Amino acid sequence: MENLINDIKERALEKLKSAKDSKTVEDLKVFYLGKKGELTSVLKSLGTLSSEERPKIGAMVNDAKNFLEKFIEEKLKELKDKELNDKFLQEKIDITLPGRLYKRGARHPIKIVMDEIESIFLGMGFDISEGPEVETDFNNFKSMNFQDDHPARDAQDTFYINDKTLLRTHTSPVQARTMQKMKPNPIRTICPGRVFRKDDIDATHHVQFHQVEGLLVDKDVKLSDLIGILLSFVKKMFGQDTKIRLRPSFFPFTEPSAEVDVSCIFCGGKGCGFCKKSGWLEILGCGCVHPDVLKMGGYDPDIYSGWAFGMGAERIALLKYQINDIRLITDNDIRFLQQFR
Repeated sequence: MENLINDIKERALEKLKSAKDSKTVEDLKVFYLGKKGELTSVLKSLGTLSSEERPKIGAMVNDAKNFLEKFIEEKLKELKDKELNDKFLQEKIDITLPGRLYKRGARHPIKIVMDEIESIFLGMGFDISEGPEVETDFNNFKSMNFQDDHPARDAQDTFYINDKTLLRTHTSPVQARTMQKMKPNPIRTICPGRVFRKDDIDATHHVQFHQVEGLLVDKDVKLSDLIGILLSFVKKMFGQDTKIRLRPSFFPFTEPSAEVDVSCIFCGGKGCGFCKKSGWLEILGCGCVHPDVLKMGGYDPDIYSGWAFGMGAERIALLKYQINDIRLITDNDIRFLQQFR
């Protein structure tokens, strides 16, 4: 039995000394000292020995076990330190290499334009109102005085979810919601947001785009006030030399209605290819709020009046940044977007 214990100890010691990694040492520890290990098996056989041999053999086994455990502990520390150093050597950083530059993002041109429009009108005392992109037919059309047979109601122009629900085609429903819940004290607000229309996508049209509409309702509201507001806006957006002109038009929700042009920002109104030699560029529509729209909002048109305007943010961006294709705005081409850093 003594020879067996010494043989186990020597074999274990020889294999531990030649071990090259910590996993091998852990496996040898289990093989010799584990629950089913060789030394543990010797301990389990002590019951077969005489009472005189049992203490002596038991002490030998414990001495061998303690010796091997101490050796294993030192061997593991040595190997793990070596493995850690090897790992550090593999992962070392060459501080002489040039660093990698972080890619810097940029605000989207539509976000830049929307923020600028909001800033200009906030500076003139307007509030900002927002509403849902999924709207009711009543808020989108009926409250804005669209007749039942109006072409804009047709399914080929509007994204319908069901008979009474649709994706809004303009941000005018936000004006309707504002009038329905507020008394004119006065109402002076702009309504920015995304809108949707069925259209063929080309250089100047898209199925989704952004609008900013404005609304003012109070007593004794004059159209001349609107002209002054719009003139102030275009001068701040396009430059102090910018002029405006109003052309008669028609919208169901305003009466009278007008299209607003600005003097060409490229030729200063002299006439160029961009403005088709006219000297003018169309940017928005406007007019006095129709009496029926005031009634739908809960106001008495004999007491209150108002005006409204609406512009496309994409249209402003195309002019401001001389972009010749609206599809560039939604294509997410990094080369295009990086220009707006």
